[in-house]
Amino acid sequence: MRMALIVEYEGTGYHGFQYQVNGPSIQEELEKAITRLTNESPRVRGAGRTDAGVHARGQVVVFDTDADYGPETFIGALNHFLPDDIAAKAAFRVGGDFDPRRMALSRRYRYTFYCGATPSPLDRGRTYHVGGRLQVPRMRRAARHMVGVHDFARFCGPLGRVGASSVREIFEASLSLGEDLVRFDVEGSAFLPHQVRRMAGALVAVGRGKMAPREVKTLVDKGPGNVVAHTLPPHGLCLMKVKYADFPPEGEE
Repeated sequence: MRMALIVEYEGTGYHGFQYQVNGPSIQEELEKAITRLTNESPRVRGAGRTDAGVHARGQVVVFDTDADYGPETFIGALNHFLPDDIAAKAAFRVGGDFDPRRMALSRRYRYTFYCGATPSPLDRGRTYHVGGRLQVPRMRRAARHMVGVHDFARFCGPLGRVGASSVREIFEASLSLGEDLVRFDVEGSAFLPHQVRRMAGALVAVGRGKMAPREVKTLVDKGPGNVVAHTLPPHGLCLMKVKYADFPPEGEE
């Protein structure tokens, strides 16, 4: 039987989602919890390999098991065994061919800027303190240049594979306001390493008046110039949701 989980985590204490030999990972903690419940040694696979320090509200993972437990039992038992900064929010029986990474239609991320004049100890683990107000209308104009199919080579870190494509499709790039907060929401078919954090870096430069909105178009189009998109810290980033054609399955949880 293949089980799928929707998982939420606070990524500060982890070296990312994927298993690491030199530090704790979300994948390792999930596998340890499943083993304590089922006495099996499963391999958990996720929809996205979030970086060290990145959070998730809607990560999707799967694992195979012979344990004859229902979804509600998995939720209760796994949350008993998981550390407090990781939680299984929902569980579903899925077909054996369900692949959370390859079958995803889109992924939605949010990068949150904190604009208060002084630091916020309560928000410091999940927001990036910009230390002043941002010019959001300028940022919105810049974000429009990111939507569509583009070569995001100037927005990505090392691809890890020679000849890998840096072309990605962005469906939405929008900004919203909260009390002392600016939220950058971006949804795309898939993302390159560090892409969202560099997109956020370009937007905060625009919001501070250090970059013109049209310079973001130059970055996206790989046009001439020396404009650089700086990578912002991971703690402001959260994987909000992964969308599929037929998941979650209707009527089962």
